[in-house]
Parts: sequence; structure tokens; C-alpha cells
Amino acid sequence: MNGSNANFKGKNILIIGASSGIGHALAKQLENQGATLFTASRTKPEGINSTHTELDITGEIDNLQIPDELHGLVYCAGSINLKPFARLKMKDFENDLQVNVLGAVKVIQHSLKALKKADTSSIVLFSTVASKVGMNFHASIATAKSAVEGLAQSLAAELASQKTRVNVLAPSLTDTPLAKSLLSTDDKREASDKRHPLGRVGTAEDLASAAAFLLSDESTWITGQILGVDGGMGKVKLV
Repeated sequence: MNGSNANFKGKNILIIGASSGIGHALAKQLENQGATLFTASRTKPEGINSTHTELDITGEIDNLQIPDELHGLVYCAGSINLKPFARLKMKDFENDLQVNVLGAVKVIQHSLKALKKADTSSIVLFSTVASKVGMNFHASIATAKSAVEGLAQSLAAELASQKTRVNVLAPSLTDTPLAKSLLSTDDKREASDKRHPLGRVGTAEDLASAAAFLLSDESTWITGQILGVDGGMGKVKLV
């Protein structure tokens, strides 16, 4: 999704978690397409021109800067906490829920009035292929991301009357700093590539392009959807 610079000209887009990974790749794409960016994360994204708020999503967000009119909101903050179920503590579940679900809830509530002021607006959240495909060691993150999907579909219904669309991207393993330890050696990367029907793990740009599409005017009849951007992992089995 790399359209002309006019594609997002005049559009205000808020990205939570734009300092690295998918959020940073998306910010670069949207800036190149003319968007006015508002970003929030612990550190300011490098090489991005945005109105930035230094923010810890597990705390208060009253200082989050947004414009009066907001055309798009992307919540990229997330976690990867893979452990055998017997080793997971309640704190692990609580932290995954705080970062992935409750953080999104806080940001969306903070932004509702601004989203409503736009003629049409779009919210993009992130889940995981593990919410639909059982994967060992994913109990905590799959629980949290399944809640994200439920939240999105409920909000899609509730916000349809104000022309705010809500959709979710559900990736498989993606080459970002968050997944660094899972791709830290050539052997790990090769094994991860082979698990995907399309023969490779995802890139930040793969997910950023999908998110840009869901933010754009090209997707104004799409809401309440969980879109698997996962190299075929969620639906395809090679025999």
C-alpha cells in the first residue's frame, strides 16, 4: 500500500508504539503519503516528523496529545511472553492484558471525540495468529490477543453509526525488535521460515502496508474484521 502522497494528505493519524517495528514502518509509510502524525511511546521515533508524547501505556495517559479531529488510530503496543503454562504467573497474564488490551481501551476512550469529528475514521488493532491456531507456550499472549479481537468486534458494532471502522491485523512471527530472541540465529530463522506456507516470516513493512490499507479511503466498507497477515499460517496447511 504505497500510493501517492495525496493519499493521506490532510489526515491526522495517531500511532501508539511508533518508535520501532511495525509502528515505525507504518509511520514512515504514512509520512511519505502526506499524513500528519501523532505518536506516543517511551522514546521518540527516529527519522519521523510527528507530534510526540512520551508515554508508558501501563500508566496514566492524560498527557496524550491528539488533534481535535482524528482520522486514524493504530495501537501497535504489544508483548511476547512465551512460557510453558505451568511457569506462567498471574503477573504474566496481568501484564499482557495491561499492554495489549487495557492500553488499547484507554487510548480509544481518550480518542473517541476526535475520531467522531472526522467524516470517517479508522481504528487498527493487532492480534496474533495464535488466537485462532493453538500454539504451545502462547497461553498468556493468546488470551490477551483474543480479548483484543472481542473488543474490536464489539466496538465495530458500537461505533459504526459514527462512521468509525474498527479492524484487527493478526500476524504470525514478524521480524521486529519484539521478536528478536525468536530469530536470533540462522537456525532459528530458517526453522521459522519453514513453518510458514509462504516460506518466510513477516516483515514490519508487510504489516505496515496492511495497516495503511485499513486506514485509507480504499477500505471504507470494511469493519469488524480480523485479517490474517501471517504467510498462510492461520489458514493453509501444506501436504
